[in-house]
Amino acid sequence: MKTMSTKYLGVVAALGASLLLTSCSAGAAAKDQAPASAEAQTISISNEFGAAEVPADPQRALGFYTTDTDILITLGIKLADQQPIRGDNGFTTFPDFFPQEALANVKPFANYPEFNYEKVLESNPDFILNGLSYDTEIPKKLNPIAPTYNYNAFDGGDWREHFKKTAETLNRTEQYQAWTDKYQARVDEIKGKIKAAGIDPVVASVSFYDGKVGVDCYGIACLVFDDLGLKISKLARANDEGVTNLSLEQLDQLKDIDEAFTTVGVGEERSLLQTSDKLNASSVWKGLDFVKNDQITNINMEMVYGSPSGQMAFLDEVEKALLP
Repeated sequence: MKTMSTKYLGVVAALGASLLLTSCSAGAAAKDQAPASAEAQTISISNEFGAAEVPADPQRALGFYTTDTDILITLGIKLADQQPIRGDNGFTTFPDFFPQEALANVKPFANYPEFNYEKVLESNPDFILNGLSYDTEIPKKLNPIAPTYNYNAFDGGDWREHFKKTAETLNRTEQYQAWTDKYQARVDEIKGKIKAAGIDPVVASVSFYDGKVGVDCYGIACLVFDDLGLKISKLARANDEGVTNLSLEQLDQLKDIDEAFTTVGVGEERSLLQTSDKLNASSVWKGLDFVKNDQITNINMEMVYGSPSGQMAFLDEVEKALLP
């Protein structure tokens, strides 16, 4: 899934009453009778994609993309008993780095790259979290099904900004902060290990597609690299496109990379960087240190798209790669 460039839409959140009060006097009486700690039953949200009264405590929430489902779990929101997953690249169930206990009784259904609105409707959600609003037709179809929080999680920015905004909108800042604290603790732990090991590697997110090797900062890779204070290959941010594509004649530009990270589909144990006949026919490629030493870490492609469990899992992969 490619990142779409579209301006992220701010969301105005406010607590709403569960019932419309029919008169000022009735409202005053209700206020007198209600416990001071009573919480509103709905949250009013409004943005360019529409307005909705979202349940303050959803019982059957649905994440329209897998990253949305992971966010729902992290924020402590109860799931509908069916949730979408990718329908390509070998996916038949949820990513293995997701919280499996929360998904134990949840049935997956394919919802990407083709969207299955019939299955969404069948899931009978009372709330939908949709991060795919780069496609402006999706909110139009989801809004009538259930109250939906629509936003563009793939606008090229740090996904954690959207995560934070979602938590604030849904009154789940405590759960957001708990994840943030846990993540930062792991970052600090791994940084300490790297310092103690006395290493200073150059890392990169690398891919091979259409006959070219790409070095980029797509997804979460550079976020984690930056958090750990690692040196990132200068090729990753060499232009405004966010990727440097190299022909087979330019592979010597990769010589400074110590560890490469690349994505694979489900069940793929080795990546194209390791199995491509075109690359392996290049003496320059085979002579690169990270290739000779097999310093190529293959990660589940779903990690890179930006979600709490994905970011934590990628952090773990970096630790294993650099500190075996």
